Amino acid sequence: EEQVSEYKEAFSLFDKDGDGQITTKELGTVMRSLGQNPSESELQDMINEVDADNNGTIDFPEFLTMMARKMKDTDSEEEIREAFKVFDRDNNGFISAAELRHVMTSIGEKLTDDEVDEMI
Repeated sequence: EEQVSEYKEAFSLFDKDGDGQITTKELGTVMRSLGQNPSESELQDMINEVDADNNGTIDFPEFLTMMARKMKDTDSEEEIREAFKVFDRDNNGFISAAELRHVMTSIGEKLTDDEVDEMI
């Protein structure tokens, strides 16, 4: 249940307009803010991979399916390391509150100092 709640929060970071659907545009925005630069066709492929109802977007149940698949991935340790590097901007092996705030702000998530401290 806690995991689903975390996924709901992650989903809402992608779903910028709050319509319950993640579009290629929204997916691209988040990925670019995390230092990736996917092409339009790569974004479409990513959506098509989990778009069970073939409507061109990802809804929350489809997002959950995608996350469940990701959790089973054997190379998830490498993915976690890569994600960590996005946050650890000065490459010192630690994520500071300032680094966390920078990344969260770049994906459109404005956090209070207390929220950042709680995450750390």
